[in-house]
Amino acid sequence: MSQVRRQATLRPRPHWGWQDAAACRGEDLVLFFGPDGERQPEREIRERKAKEICAQCPVRTECLDYAISRPEKYGTWGGLNEDERASERRRRMRRANAA
Repeated sequence: MSQVRRQATLRPRPHWGWQDAAACRGEDLVLFFGPDGERQPEREIRERKAKEICAQCPVRTECLDYAISRPEKYGTWGGLNEDERASERRRRMRRANAA
């Protein structure tokens, strides 16, 4: 496969500059991704805490856009958990197809 063709099939490299201003910077990653074997009540509490940080974040939109465009399968990104991002991704696709 030629170099040009290979580059055309790869996703664009992510731009990470927005992370420098993220409210979650320096926070424990477990707050946003959860430990293995986490039970539902603990997950709800953890996600609520993560979303509180996201709600105050100046780059929340960039974070969410990144997570939806990749797509990130795990964790809290841009204030949305996995299921919420999947719904948002479908909503955006429907809106794009309707345009």
